[in-house]
Amino acid sequence: MTTPPPYRAIAAEIGRRIRAGELRPGDRVPSTRAITREWGVAMATATKALAALRQEGLVRAEPGVGTVVVSLAAAPATLTRERIVRAALELANAEGLSALTMRRVATALSTSTMALYRHVPGKGELVRLMTDAVCGEVPMGPVPADWRTGLQLGARWLRGVYTRHRWMAQAMASFTRPVASPNAMAYTEWILGALHGTPLTPFEKIHTHLVIFAYVQGLAMADDLEEQARQDSGISDGEWMERNEPRFDAISAGGSYPLLTTLTDGEDFDLDLESLFEFGLRRILDGIAVMIDETSG
Repeated sequence: MTTPPPYRAIAAEIGRRIRAGELRPGDRVPSTRAITREWGVAMATATKALAALRQEGLVRAEPGVGTVVVSLAAAPATLTRERIVRAALELANAEGLSALTMRRVATALSTSTMALYRHVPGKGELVRLMTDAVCGEVPMGPVPADWRTGLQLGARWLRGVYTRHRWMAQAMASFTRPVASPNAMAYTEWILGALHGTPLTPFEKIHTHLVIFAYVQGLAMADDLEEQARQDSGISDGEWMERNEPRFDAISAGGSYPLLTTLTDGEDFDLDLESLFEFGLRRILDGIAVMIDETSG
């Protein structure tokens, strides 16, 4: 017998409390933080449990309040493209793009798969609509006069999109087949605006944009893989390192990797993707600055 994943077991228990009347309509269900304390799971697992309850139609997110129980006798809301996209976003945010199917979205909305097709022709179009929605969540603001400031802001804005929605690393993976999304195209326009006053040629400007995009994209895919590893293993990065430290020490003890060993024998430092992102972004911008100086000269 296959053991259900932890988030499913947690959702089932909270669902039982709701059906038994222990949690009534309008009551707050345990928050993600409360779930991590009660069940001893990671925050990502708690988030997936609440998403599963929303997909079952048992709870809803109440702004300023939290996640609350809905009335099981409440009339279903009218099916719209916006509701479909919102349900798809909740599913992808909780379980990744691979879990997204029209059937799963239909189940979350308590409707038939065929009903979805009257609003969205298929998964490809649904992902495009999702991409456009998340790229429009946070306004980018005016383009700075200084190109370097602009590229920094643009890269960090894009990094924020990927951090909030890790599935975007897969949705935006193709450079030769870009997503036709107004809000994603607005980002490109914004970056080109930051480079507008530089002496770079159109070819150099679009390649500058794509190099930065590819850099952010690559780290986002690493983020997605690391989050998947955390969910699959059920342990944090710190716990993983602690468990594997004896193996690393045993390999290093042979003396075959003296340069690598000196890095860990010296001053302690934390290597995370955020510090790597900032380090790499500075180096890329330094290279662009050299190219601009050479063009100006």
